[in-house]
Amino acid sequence: MNTAPPDPSLEDAEHRALLRRVFDVAVATARPEVCVPKYLPPKPAGRLIVTGAGKAAAAMAQALEANWDGPLSGAVVTRHGYGLPTIRIQVLEAGHPVPDEGSEQAARQMLGLARSAGPDDLVLFLLSGGGSALMAAPADGLTLADKQAVTKALLASGAPITEINCVRRHLSAIKGGRLAVAAHPAPIITLAISDVPGDDPEAIASGPTVADPSTFADARAILKKYNIDGPLPVISHLKDAVDETAKDDDPGLDSAEFRMIARPAEMLAAAKAELEQAGYKTVLLGDDLEGEARIVGADHAALAKQHAEEGGRVAILSGGELTVTIAGRGRGGPNREYALALAIALDGDPRFTAIACDTDGADGAPGSDGGDVAGGMITPDTLSRAQAAGLDASASLADNDAGGFFERLGDAVITGGTQTNVNDFRCILIG
Repeated sequence: MNTAPPDPSLEDAEHRALLRRVFDVAVATARPEVCVPKYLPPKPAGRLIVTGAGKAAAAMAQALEANWDGPLSGAVVTRHGYGLPTIRIQVLEAGHPVPDEGSEQAARQMLGLARSAGPDDLVLFLLSGGGSALMAAPADGLTLADKQAVTKALLASGAPITEINCVRRHLSAIKGGRLAVAAHPAPIITLAISDVPGDDPEAIASGPTVADPSTFADARAILKKYNIDGPLPVISHLKDAVDETAKDDDPGLDSAEFRMIARPAEMLAAAKAELEQAGYKTVLLGDDLEGEARIVGADHAALAKQHAEEGGRVAILSGGELTVTIAGRGRGGPNREYALALAIALDGDPRFTAIACDTDGADGAPGSDGGDVAGGMITPDTLSRAQAAGLDASASLADNDAGGFFERLGDAVITGGTQTNVNDFRCILIG
């Protein structure tokens, strides 16, 4: 009778493989070729004019072309390096997370396409996360440099995406419903892949085609909260408050329709089914978690330990969008910072393995080779391997260098651009 204990390295490999498979299954639910065809509108009497913005915009354009047998034309904008070949729809590329000149040019082109639509035409807007930076038309009196400065300051402050996008809407000529107003009276239908906590339409890429419940006063309060006092034209613009975003009673939104075609909740549901098939009881913490990545990581470690005491095989799943307040000089993103904080708090406990990734394949700063990194994975021997490699986990966390930490260990998760974006994916395996 063989009474030898299980081989830890073999168990780690099995857990790693399961975590990666579950992540891939989750991402697959939101791929444009899966979700776009189910929500296409009937053919209009006139033209179908396509606009779009986001990390999934090129793939959404491809899916539309493959499933639309009538005439269409237009343009979409995606992140640099995320372009895909299309036949009838032009694919533009621009900067993310900080807008660049391509972002402004793309926004002006989208506004032009919307304004060209007649009453018999239909404007179809293909929307996904990342569109706020990719489609940046400064409001009158502001420059692209003004918007870049505010974006950088907000990203470094640790502000949640909902607050960042509130400010963006009030500095823009296209966000906050203004694209839909530009298309009026032509109907405009938005097909949206959600990447925001709560799936609020106005928060996805700062809501170019929907009413905005926030105000200039809200935007001013956010900058004050994070002690951001410039550039001066931005402060003056928000103070003057002469061009409020579109509200529910704006007639320019009368012909606008919004269709949510993929959500973070569906991504987590697919992961849950895969884990249960593998024999795990799942605990779902929600698809809308927000907060400081390192704090949430430590909190989840405490929660995982509680579940471990109950015994059995358990998987803790969560989504949402965490943030990082940048105080150090390292590389990384919220998912890797969460994973590093989780590893430190679990302190080599052999009962836990975990993964934390951004479903778009790009978690904050790129790797040392300039390529995108989706996130990181931890195993029971993460800290011991780090020590053997001369790495100090706590020092890496203090320097916001979770990226360098996981890269040195070979535990960075690299997927390449996934051509979709339903936000963060986190899974802790117990037992």
